[in-house]
Amino acid sequence: MLRFIKRKLAWSALKDRSYEFLFHDMGLDEVVSIDCETTGLNPRKDDIVSVGAVKITRNLIRTSAAFNVKVKPRKELTAESIKIHQITKSEVADGASIQSELPALLHFIGNRPLVGYWISFDVKMLNKEVFRMLGITLQNPTIDVCDMYYDRKYSKAPPGTKIDLRFAAILEDLQLPPLQAHDALNDAISTAQMYLALKDLKSRGAYLKRVRNRDAPALPVG
Repeated sequence: MLRFIKRKLAWSALKDRSYEFLFHDMGLDEVVSIDCETTGLNPRKDDIVSVGAVKITRNLIRTSAAFNVKVKPRKELTAESIKIHQITKSEVADGASIQSELPALLHFIGNRPLVGYWISFDVKMLNKEVFRMLGITLQNPTIDVCDMYYDRKYSKAPPGTKIDLRFAAILEDLQLPPLQAHDALNDAISTAQMYLALKDLKSRGAYLKRVRNRDAPALPVG
């Protein structure tokens, strides 16, 4: 009921009625894996520098119809942020703003569920821009591969088990090929692969094996 009320309030606040499609129910047959590269990790202060997204239709990752843009942030890129996302000042100097690219992104994702690695951060970064443009936040359901991985790996683990939710660790554990890191589209594609692998594990009721934590005390025997 609360979600229904929130959606009704957001629909009423929508500034541009041509974006009512953002409220349409699109089911789970198609989801969108998305990743944002940013100038930092503070949604209030930092900006988006690139967005990569790819649709997943049932069990097919549609890389041939992906969304991939670099945008010029409002603030100048710092050396520290360049080290992380490897996008240089020259690459975005003549680039479009996120606001000019946002309409195309919103039409690409619609109201499909969004899949991501720590998806809450990406959504916060996008919501800052969507609110500026439309007066609302994204209505899309979200699916976090970290939650899916935790469920298949650690949900039945004993207390004290060492938990590793690093992006690279999940890829390795699922035996997925690593792509160039900190590239928005590559990360979206890798996340899509994680999603399908973890969804398959859940459908079969299978769990990932855990290595015994050598730092944890041994369980009593006999």
